Amino acid sequence: MSDAPDPEVVELAAKVFDLARRGDAEALAAYVDAGVPANLTNDKGDSLVMLAAYHGHAGAVTALLARGADADRPNDRGQTPLAGAVFKGEDEVIRALLDGGADPAAGTPSAVDTARMFGKTDLLELFGAR
Repeated sequence: MSDAPDPEVVELAAKVFDLARRGDAEALAAYVDAGVPANLTNDKGDSLVMLAAYHGHAGAVTALLARGADADRPNDRGQTPLAGAVFKGEDEVIRALLDGGADPAAGTPSAVDTARMFGKTDLLELFGAR
């Protein structure tokens, strides 16, 4: 028996990660509904939510969170989707993540730290941070 991943599984995962980057909420929802894990991560630990958030797709983030994806799941560098959205200035995604239960204090740096770093006082107020 080989420990190599099934090429079809690898291909499917690549397709699903691409859907997250492109923000295809409908197709992502269908794949997760069909059994693809909502918290699937790539080789860098980026979840589907992280990829959708970082690329500015609030609808995809909402669809994934509604299907049980973890809003605060950090990647291998300790970054959360919310911190990524703050870094990228994706206000709609920030709201979608907060609505989905994301914790502004989670991760390293956290969304609060990231907002502070970039002087985003409006976000610090939104997060209830000083």
